[in-house]
Amino acid sequence: MGKINVIKVSTKKDLDAFIKFPLDLYAGNEQFVPEMANDVRDSFNPEKNHGLSFTEVQAFIAERDGEVVGRIAGIINTRANKKWNASVVRFGYIDFIDDPEVSKALLDTVVEWGRERGMTEIQGPLGITDFDKEGMLVEDFDRLGSMIDIYNYPYYPRHMEAHGYSKITDWLQIRVEVPKEVPPRYARVARLSSEMYGLKVRKITLQEAYNGEGRRVFELMNQAYAPLFGYSSFTPNQIDYFLKMYLPIADMDLIPLVENEKGELVAAAVTMASMSRALQKSKGKLFPVGWWHMFKALKIKHEDTVNMMLIAVRPDMQGLGVNALIFNDLIPIYNKKGYKYAETGPQLEDNVKELSQWKSLNPEVIKRRRCYGMKID
Repeated sequence: MGKINVIKVSTKKDLDAFIKFPLDLYAGNEQFVPEMANDVRDSFNPEKNHGLSFTEVQAFIAERDGEVVGRIAGIINTRANKKWNASVVRFGYIDFIDDPEVSKALLDTVVEWGRERGMTEIQGPLGITDFDKEGMLVEDFDRLGSMIDIYNYPYYPRHMEAHGYSKITDWLQIRVEVPKEVPPRYARVARLSSEMYGLKVRKITLQEAYNGEGRRVFELMNQAYAPLFGYSSFTPNQIDYFLKMYLPIADMDLIPLVENEKGELVAAAVTMASMSRALQKSKGKLFPVGWWHMFKALKIKHEDTVNMMLIAVRPDMQGLGVNALIFNDLIPIYNKKGYKYAETGPQLEDNVKELSQWKSLNPEVIKRRRCYGMKID
């Protein structure tokens, strides 16, 4: 076999190869869910991705004998490093054939890229923000992926460990069967929380979300998620970017907000119809027919699963039963719309408050995923 060459992505042709590689690597795999090509392209465009105002990113592809055999991106989030008093280079968008020489060449390239910029540790897979996919799958490789999580082959973690990388933290996902009725515990706690703290669930229109209410949800996230591993607060420009990305495909019935008597936002949940099968059919492209599969999944016949992308509760209201108000609202709506299952996004394994909220729903823990790390000598 020929020599492995890792090159910087610096041209449109390089970026096209970077985006296309996973589609070739996972061709025929029934669990892999591709990202939209334009979304990946925009993530490297400073005019589109405002996170690049405080983040340095460099994409790389590995070639051998003229064929792409792997890809990776190096990421230095200066805001997160300052917050956590760290000098971490992150790696993301990592994919490679089952050849340890390829995976090592990719990781070593990011290590050297980070070292040149004064970094002393490498961690990943991570993105710029918590809205980017993170965590390498280490269990449940037979589970269908989703638009909000990473899918990878079982050999990926074996490569990481062989190259000396060790666990930094794990995320877990929860899958539940939607109950036909609200569990009595949730109904009781929801009623008590409403009476004791003057809380109520409110639904907003799409226009209200664009006109300021969407910003309030992100500002709440910045408060609620601030202590969590690697979290980097969203800037106003980033908030506007994500609102433009997600609101066009949002069902506002599935996004409950919880307010107190003063009209202050104390909790919010963002849930969305699963787009996994539609994304698989689209093969990462809106045209010529990808848009139809997306439209059909959103407006005509949705999948049987809803993705619970996030639940955020204001720090001073955590542990007071506010989550019960959210479940009390969503469960009847899920049933009315015909959803059979709900699946969360990745949740940190040591976030006991978040994981414990599912107890009354007979949760199934699935898709353990891992952040690997290593000190840079």
